[in-house]
Amino acid sequence: MGLFKKIFSSEKKETLDKGLEKSKTNFFSKLSKAVAGKSKVDDDVLDDLEEILVTSDVGVKTTIKIIERIENRVARDKYLGTDELNQILREEIAGLLSETNVGEATDFEIPKNKKPYVMMVVGVNGVGKTTTIGKLAYQLKKKGLKVVLGAADTFRAAAIDQLQVWADRVDIPIIKQDMGSDPASVAFDTLQSGVNQDADVIIIDTAGRLHNKVNLMNELTKVKRVMQKVIDDAPHDVLLVLDGSTGQNAFEQAKQFTAATEVTSLAVTKLDGTAKGGVVIGISDQFKIPVKYIGVGEGIEDLQIFNKYEFVDSFFK
Repeated sequence: MGLFKKIFSSEKKETLDKGLEKSKTNFFSKLSKAVAGKSKVDDDVLDDLEEILVTSDVGVKTTIKIIERIENRVARDKYLGTDELNQILREEIAGLLSETNVGEATDFEIPKNKKPYVMMVVGVNGVGKTTTIGKLAYQLKKKGLKVVLGAADTFRAAAIDQLQVWADRVDIPIIKQDMGSDPASVAFDTLQSGVNQDADVIIIDTAGRLHNKVNLMNELTKVKRVMQKVIDDAPHDVLLVLDGSTGQNAFEQAKQFTAATEVTSLAVTKLDGTAKGGVVIGISDQFKIPVKYIGVGEGIEDLQIFNKYEFVDSFFK
């Protein structure tokens, strides 16, 4: 398969390889035990592989699809050696993701026909939402775009302060009000300010509370409705940030948020500190929403564009 074309620079690929080291080591230590003393991919090996994929947080539904693809390959090729299993996994998982993916990003870019381009960022507290916003703002500014931030997570003083730190670090304007202010009011002010400043991109941080779906839906719907008084088709992107280190919990959060609001893209963070990197494969497969960004380190450059082929290549290398 000609799927694994070089897209990242060697430096970025190195960062991705390093960021997935724990996940990769965990996976291959289990796989090597499963195939020890076996030369052929048979039913026993496939049963073990199924268990390994599930315990690596790939998710049950995606694991079943992967195993079916490998079973079909075994049936077609008649004989597959266990020494080929790694390459087969890379090819079949990349093939699976290429079937289900929608609108994959190739760069930190925004549509040219929307100005300002409005992004609303959602996700529970502690997933790395504000850090993702800061790093994304840095990447967009680096491309010569004028960015404005809006601190609409007004339920925690720490959230406003943290976003201010990132705004100072990246040297971009931030619109904020006091803690406890109406989030929709902050969003309204941010969009007006962005329009007045001729901004290219406006990024709105929202409250990170996963309360019941009805409250969450009402809150986010209100923020959207107020935004549309300034820019009638805002927001143009609703980015859900998920913590990859929480494994299956990230799936649950994705289900809750996609049920509560129209999520259009995903970011999966904290992959460098966890052995649960397989969650990205499952999330990319199961939610028909593109994974746009992944966090593979703490540095300001360590938010990367998610490319499924580069990711699978690093995971199964």
